[in-house]
Amino acid sequence: MDTGLTAAESRELDQRLQKRQVKEFMNLFGNLVDNCFTACVDDFTSKALSGRENGCISRCVMKSMSTQTRLGERFGELNAAMSNELSNKNI
Repeated sequence: MDTGLTAAESRELDQRLQKRQVKEFMNLFGNLVDNCFTACVDDFTSKALSGRENGCISRCVMKSMSTQTRLGERFGELNAAMSNELSNKNI
């Protein structure tokens, strides 16, 4: 697909997109850490996590990762459906 960009512009666009993706991932990761820590850690009398806290964090992370995976899958499904719909209209 011809975007009308020069090679240099295309590289710059790719770099910007990569930086944005890294930033979004870091925000997602930071929110995950914050949410799970806030929900699970409540005993500050020890440096180590208690068994309950450790289990809670593991469940919280797994649940969040599963949710993100499902959201990505659903987004892909919707994107494919919209692409098919547009293709059918252009026929």
